[in-house]
Amino acid sequence: MKVINFLTKNHIKTERDYVLRVVEYDKAACAEVAGKWGEDYWDGDRKYGYGGYSYDGRWLSVATDMTEHYNLKSDDHVLDVGCGKGHLLYEFTQAVPGISVSGLDISEYGITHAKKEIQSNLQLGNCIELPYPDDSFDFVFSLNTFHNLKIFELKAALKEIQRVSRGRSYLCVESYRNESEKVNLLYWQLTCNSFYSVEEWQWLAADCGYTGDLGFIFFE
Repeated sequence: MKVINFLTKNHIKTERDYVLRVVEYDKAACAEVAGKWGEDYWDGDRKYGYGGYSYDGRWLSVATDMTEHYNLKSDDHVLDVGCGKGHLLYEFTQAVPGISVSGLDISEYGITHAKKEIQSNLQLGNCIELPYPDDSFDFVFSLNTFHNLKIFELKAALKEIQRVSRGRSYLCVESYRNESEKVNLLYWQLTCNSFYSVEEWQWLAADCGYTGDLGFIFFE
């Protein structure tokens, strides 16, 4: 199990006022809205989530880096667990012409408003019970999804990723390395249910039999 942070270069481009989110808004009310995974979360006010999530090409470099690292080929089949609007999956089709992509997300709004080119490859579902046979995919990944699960859901989801993957998998979650990052995460998050340090995530993944790689988002 290796730690690889493919998302850092995109993550640090966004400026965040951590304190503002807890002093200017009703944080609990905003979290309630965000947790419905609807229009407000994706395309509503920033206090509810993304503040507008539209395709802008930012994920192509991530798809390229992941493609090179995992040596993905045109005859491979990849799965994105928590695919949202499918922007990264679309970029995989650009980085590796001919590759097969599938995505699953709990947000009906996200899938309904997904990138048209790959929308038919996406389906509504929950990562604790993936609707695919064993060993279905050459590469399975999930970005910024698993920290939204409760502990009993998280254990099931980790085992599901392991089950449907043929060996290559990657998970990226929000985490912290010190008290400052822990506080910033608590201030900023809207949907997180699993607040674990890097060491705790590594222990939990191994305990559930997950053998893929991990990545982390830190709020410095």
